[in-house]
Amino acid sequence: MRINFAHLRERSTTGNPIDFAVFAARATSGTQQGKANVLAELTLKARNAGYKVDQSALAFEENGRNCFYGDKPLVEYLSRCGVPRWTHWIDA
Repeated sequence: MRINFAHLRERSTTGNPIDFAVFAARATSGTQQGKANVLAELTLKARNAGYKVDQSALAFEENGRNCFYGDKPLVEYLSRCGVPRWTHWIDA
């Protein structure tokens, strides 16, 4: 199965660049542990594919609204800015 993701670089609040990945995926169980496992697996796959990932998050729809799960600063950023445009895909 192919998972779309965005691999982006933005400036942090300190001015340093942060490389992050946002995956269009959700955990089938919907539990915190399930989400954590899916995020860890996809982050590792992206890193193994050569992408630098400082922070990562899942982006999914729940009850008709966009939801995010992952590193807190990235989730806060995505909550303000929305789902990024998918730039890549990865086999899961």
